[in-house]
Amino acid sequence: MLTSKQRAYLRSLANALEPVLQVGKDGVGENLIVQADGILEKRELMKGRVLENSPLSPREAAEAVAAATHSEVVQVIGSKFVLFRVQQDKEKRKIELPKTKKK
Repeated sequence: MLTSKQRAYLRSLANALEPVLQVGKDGVGENLIVQADGILEKRELMKGRVLENSPLSPREAAEAVAAATHSEVVQVIGSKFVLFRVQQDKEKRKIELPKTKKK
């Protein structure tokens, strides 16, 4: 689960990204999930876009892709969404999240 500070940090990183995944009239299918999984494996942070002819809303599409790829929805604005998945292998991590405060 991401904290608000981590979410804000990821939003700032995603600001410069171009959408690399498009959800179209077929919705969230197997091919789309495989593609998203590969992108998240390589980049950790991904921006996607939902086309007008999609049967899903941007929020629904983002949550469906996030659930299928074991990632988290960072942001949904308009027709675009941002997903993030932490690499399990610490050697491969590209994005270092801000630390959370312990109470």
